[in-house]
Amino acid sequence: MPELQAGPGGELGEPAAGAVFRPVRAGNAFEETVERLLSAIKLGVVGYGERFPPERELAARLGVSRITLREAIRALQESGYVQPRRGRAGGTFVTYVPPRPSKDEALRLLREMEGGLEDLLAFREALEIGAAVQLAARGLTSEQEAVLLARLAEVDAAGLDDYRRCDTVFHLTLAELTGSTSLTTTLTEARMRVNDLLNAMPLLAKNLQHSSVQHGAIVAAVRDRDPDAARAAVAEHLEGTAALLRGFLG
Repeated sequence: MPELQAGPGGELGEPAAGAVFRPVRAGNAFEETVERLLSAIKLGVVGYGERFPPERELAARLGVSRITLREAIRALQESGYVQPRRGRAGGTFVTYVPPRPSKDEALRLLREMEGGLEDLLAFREALEIGAAVQLAARGLTSEQEAVLLARLAEVDAAGLDDYRRCDTVFHLTLAELTGSTSLTTTLTEARMRVNDLLNAMPLLAKNLQHSSVQHGAIVAAVRDRDPDAARAAVAEHLEGTAALLRGFLG
């Protein structure tokens, strides 16, 4: 995944960045800045070994002072998530390595999760189907289509060690392309909870093959401006993930 770069108007050009790098509330600036940076790391928007945007740019995007941003980065450094480096090629680099799959940890999280597994799955389905249907109904600009095709190519080419990150970015990109901050923010939070549970599951080669076909069907429906096909493609894709989660966590 390339380094995050500033796009026109100072916005981050890397897809899915808008899902996590959004303004924080002034009353809890430090805590929410830490949360935003952690979300970017855990969702893979900024992956292992990659660099966060420059301090000035990131502080402006989050709507916080550079002092607050530095304090948040220092807290993450102390916890082993990032490592600042100096020099021309310096910056803040991600050092976090996702944990190995743990069914016990996923079951613990599930017990603490309000509403339980079925509630989360229904919520995710409503959000992701809504995003795809809206994109299909409205259509994509040529630039948006290029972004979506690039994310599809990345997840199709991803190896087992990078698949979940690329898959997450693909799904967040669908939400971000709607232009709805509320939808993108809510789906990001839901995806964080889904990923915590997915960490309990091994990646199955046959499942990844099915997912690749289903991702392609979602993109084709959106490009064809076919909301019904988009709804069906997303529903089929999410039901596969839901079945695996029920099986492994049931």
